[in-house]
This record gives sequence, C-alpha cells and structure tokens, in this order.
Amino acid sequence: MKKLVFLLVLALGAACEGPEGPAGPPGEDGSIIASKAFEIQVDFTEANNYAHLEPYGFNVLSSDVTLVYALWGKENGKDIWRLLPQQVFFEEGLMQYNFDFTDVDVNIFLDATFPLSLLGNEWVTDQVFRVVVVPADLVGRANYADYHATMKNLGIREEDFQKRY
Repeated sequence: MKKLVFLLVLALGAACEGPEGPAGPPGEDGSIIASKAFEIQVDFTEANNYAHLEPYGFNVLSSDVTLVYALWGKENGKDIWRLLPQQVFFEEGLMQYNFDFTDVDVNIFLDATFPLSLLGNEWVTDQVFRVVVVPADLVGRANYADYHATMKNLGIREEDFQKRY
C-alpha cells in the first residue's frame, strides 16, 4: 500500500510540472516593467532649503517603490552605497539624509536637530545619490540595505545607471 501511495504522489508531482508559459504583456502606457535607475549629484544649500526634487523622466506607477542610496565613501577602490535614510551624529545633534517620492519625482533632503548651515561642505556639496525605482511586481521582503544584492536581484548593472550630471 505504501508503494502505491508513493507512486501516486510521484505521478501527481510530475504532472504539475511543465514548460514555462509565455511572457506577460508589456506595461500599459509606457510604464516601467523592469527596474529603472539613475544617478544624481546634489548640492544642499540654504537657497534650495537643503532639498533636491528630481523628476523621474519616465512613467512610474503609484504602486512602484523608490529606493535612494547615498555614496558614502570608498573602500579598497570600491564605492560604498548606503540606503536612505542615513543618520549622522554631531556634537550639535543629529543630521539625517532622507527622501520621499511620488509617481512623478523623488525628493532628497536633509533634516537636523541643529541649523543645517553649521554643516561642513563635505556633508552638503557634490553629494551623489542613486535612485532605483522598483516595480510593484518585484517588491518583496528583500534586504534593500544590501546595495550589491539588491542590484543583482533587480538585474541592474553599473552601466544601467544614467548619470544626470
């Protein structure tokens, strides 16, 4: 009897496998169906209220998710990218790089518990960010803080980042 049950389970399992189905339809109205990414360089100043608003330049659905990574430094000649928000502690208090987004743009900004005018140029001038838009279908429980794993999972290569500066 056990052999019969085993053969039945084996047969049912094999019957569930088959060739992969056809590819789905492309996104409607030119919306992205794969992750898009670009890189920007920002100066945070009092004149721009320590914020930078960047339009995507492509269609984004309201269900898509935007990630922003800051170029934090270099180690052994390789760039170090950190997922925002990122906090930095100073004697004067706490400063944070943060962002918000809509389906038309991303806003990267600084916030602090002290006057932002006290920050040195290394914190506000020529700051480089990578913006990655993840289609809702690809959003999951991945650890997006791991920059390299995220890029690999989303199929984004270094040359895919459009530099906008």
